[in-house]
Amino acid sequence: MIAPPEKAPTPIGRVVATETKPATTHQFHFWTATETTIGIGAIVKVGPGSGSADGGAQHAAPLHQHVERVVYGVVTDGFAYSDLVTPLHDVIGAEGDPTRAAEAPTARQEIRYWTAAVLRQTPEEPLQPVPLSQVYVADDTDVAQALRMDAFLHSAAPTAIPVGLYTSAGRDAPVYLDADFLLGPEAAHLNISGVSGLATKTSAVEFLLGSIFAHFPSHKGRVAAVCFNVKGPDLCFLDQPGDLSDEDRHRYQRLGVPAAPFERVRYYAPLKADGVNLNTLRTHPDLIDAVEPLTWGLQEVVDFAEVLLNRDDIDAKADAFIDFLRDRVLGRTFDDGFGGTHRVQTFADLDRLFRSIFDGLEITAGGRSDTWRTHHIATMRKVRNRLMNISTRCKGLVTDDGPSSDLPWNEFADRTVYVIDIANVDPLGQDLVFARVVSKLREQLERRELGVDALVVFVDELNKYAPGDGSETYVKKMLLDISERGRYLGLVLFGAEQFRSQVHRRVVGNAGTQLFGRMDMDELATPGYQVLSPATKSKLATLPIGELMVRHPHFTQPIFVRFPKPPVLRGRDGVERFPPAADVPFEDAVVRQLVQLDRRVRPNQVKDLIADREPDDVRRALAAARRTRPDDVLAYFRKILGSRVTPDARVPREHQAVPPLNAISDEPY
Repeated sequence: MIAPPEKAPTPIGRVVATETKPATTHQFHFWTATETTIGIGAIVKVGPGSGSADGGAQHAAPLHQHVERVVYGVVTDGFAYSDLVTPLHDVIGAEGDPTRAAEAPTARQEIRYWTAAVLRQTPEEPLQPVPLSQVYVADDTDVAQALRMDAFLHSAAPTAIPVGLYTSAGRDAPVYLDADFLLGPEAAHLNISGVSGLATKTSAVEFLLGSIFAHFPSHKGRVAAVCFNVKGPDLCFLDQPGDLSDEDRHRYQRLGVPAAPFERVRYYAPLKADGVNLNTLRTHPDLIDAVEPLTWGLQEVVDFAEVLLNRDDIDAKADAFIDFLRDRVLGRTFDDGFGGTHRVQTFADLDRLFRSIFDGLEITAGGRSDTWRTHHIATMRKVRNRLMNISTRCKGLVTDDGPSSDLPWNEFADRTVYVIDIANVDPLGQDLVFARVVSKLREQLERRELGVDALVVFVDELNKYAPGDGSETYVKKMLLDISERGRYLGLVLFGAEQFRSQVHRRVVGNAGTQLFGRMDMDELATPGYQVLSPATKSKLATLPIGELMVRHPHFTQPIFVRFPKPPVLRGRDGVERFPPAADVPFEDAVVRQLVQLDRRVRPNQVKDLIADREPDDVRRALAAARRTRPDDVLAYFRKILGSRVTPDARVPREHQAVPPLNAISDEPY
């Protein structure tokens, strides 16, 4: 993977030290010719090249002499000046006319003077100041040594993951990350910051996921990724090829990463309010078959009621009643105490239970009792209103009546990307999706039942989900838990944001690897960037698209790398090439989903079957068919749908008058 040097290197400068600017153990200075390939971010080597430190022949050293010290550094600042004492001398020499400055009889001597931070010294002990030796441009082998990549590149079980190419000083050297420090267990998590549109944050994550899939060590098992698409069509076309230049293809070849889109991608998106059309921009007829609905019922929602309920409104009494429903009512045969037996599995079942309890309190107790099973009626009404409103606010994601359609728990496949498209979902629904999916992933990884050994979770817009200020939300607590304990489980967080300084410190602080694209100068002025030199900050503020600054546990200083354009179709280009289809009528949407499950299904058969049927009954049968995936989809759908019931044959429900409820002083509803 690392190419050996082709010829003896030529020194490009020499270390210089003065009393005011000495060479230390962590920093040194050197000069070069006026015309040089060195710049900010370049990696240099101090010490002997192919010969001695002075470029002469290598002589055998006596045994009592020390081994020649080699120092690797990265350029952090640069200066240029001449022998002028003051600027006034130059003005006088040109007689005040800038056009005559070039007519001076003698050219003033100029100097290029550079400051470099030490990356590594060999031998590492004893740690000594940098020697006053010649300076060379680092080649591929030197870059591997300087960044301590040799430890995981050439070990018995290599764990190298390509992150990009070091291209400073005219070089083209691959740079690798250690999988043990990127995906655990030694360290984990990745954070990427940069301004919107110019930092290529999403593109960097797409490339890195492809690199992980191609180079994930076999001894570490299986790996997959879950990506939350929260902005338009960003991640909707990961399985479609994009346009690559010859330069990008060369970079892919240099890094050993396939220049092809992801082979296995599975898409999930909630339904729209009609319950049959998908709420995603990936609805083109050629692509929609790869999108599966994501809908949840009462059980999935109640388990994460804390995400949805306003904590300023729901108190300890309401929490206790929700726990009672979760532990003793949902999914069980339950006696309401008034002669009614219920089995609560859907929101409709829950509503019937509440009505039975309220009716029972008014009829049986004559309106004199305001408590049921130690729970006050005001608390129960409050919880009922909040829970029933959830199915309205998150309609399409949360189903009122019927089974859920979920991710393939226990069956995650190796090298597969699972995209959950919630870009068009209400923020409340986004919080629910994130909280439940991540909690479920953590539980299954703890029990080693997910199907993979390591899982990358990509979350964009961390400024929204894990802000540094504000209240402690359930989603923020989940992100903190992943960042602090996820590496032991194989649950790895890849987070992206525009303003790193405004994300919770423990979320970014626990990220073992940090990437920086083009940064805003206001952001660079915050205290978190004080460790960077002014020249490095200036370069960060002007980084071109496709270039990143990388910080990694093995790298003692930040390194600039360039990564190739991802070989997948960008979101905006995908929408132009595959325009989203308009919503289809209810009958056609049902046909489309059944045909997706079984190509033998005929549209006319389905339309005849669902004619004059209640839409809720059709949705329930359709959800059951999606979840079960039987061999004969149409026969199963017909069985669940049941026989047609004419309006005249329906038995009207007898309604018994209920006396008015006695006034309760603390009843707010």
